[in-house]
Amino acid sequence: MNSLDYALFGLYPYICLAVFLLGSLLRFDRDQYSWKSDSSQLLRAGSLRWGSNLFHVGILVLFFGHTVGMLTPHFVYEPFMSAGAKQLMAMIVGGVAGVLGFIGVSILLHRRLTDERIRINSKTSDIVLLMLLWLQLALGLATIPLSAQHLDGGMMVKLAEWAQRIVTFRGGAVELLAEAGWIFKLHMFLGMSIFLVFPFTRLVHVWSGFGTLAYITRPYQLVRSRRLGLPTSHKQPQR
Repeated sequence: MNSLDYALFGLYPYICLAVFLLGSLLRFDRDQYSWKSDSSQLLRAGSLRWGSNLFHVGILVLFFGHTVGMLTPHFVYEPFMSAGAKQLMAMIVGGVAGVLGFIGVSILLHRRLTDERIRINSKTSDIVLLMLLWLQLALGLATIPLSAQHLDGGMMVKLAEWAQRIVTFRGGAVELLAEAGWIFKLHMFLGMSIFLVFPFTRLVHVWSGFGTLAYITRPYQLVRSRRLGLPTSHKQPQR
């Protein structure tokens, strides 16, 4: 391992995480009017429904799959699932979700680049973000044939152990990537870079998506009708 590896996979992850968390907090605190998804549906619906639905289904499956798969210690699933079986499941589920997400983001990128009305009203960050997501999904799909060459799950375990050591601030993480191919490393680097640019793009609306889950557990409010003066109970946003 050389100094570049230590910089990219030992130091860079913490820079990305710090910017991701602090940047999101500062944007929410100082610029809440920009905290939105900036939908272009009003400009032209067209293929938006297909592209958006396919992309969101694929990306959500991949996000939760990567989170659980990378951050779950091997000893948790070892009693009922081997590393090879876990890798095969990840390849199948991730492959299907990756194809759906890739088709969806391709539709969205094509729509934003070829529709003059939408392109004029797009921010540079919108187009750059879609390009990053397109490339990231393409790289993720490219790792599947490489993973098929070693179905014992050994490399997958090392990649997961790298992620776990990073988030728990343990040493020896970079050394685990010594045998990883350049496509895996590029896929990991680009994934971290998306977290880096997250606070400066429309991706911040993802936080709001998770935040709405708290609404389910909120208590009912007692609201009185002006006409009858009778109490009615229903959920209403608290301000």
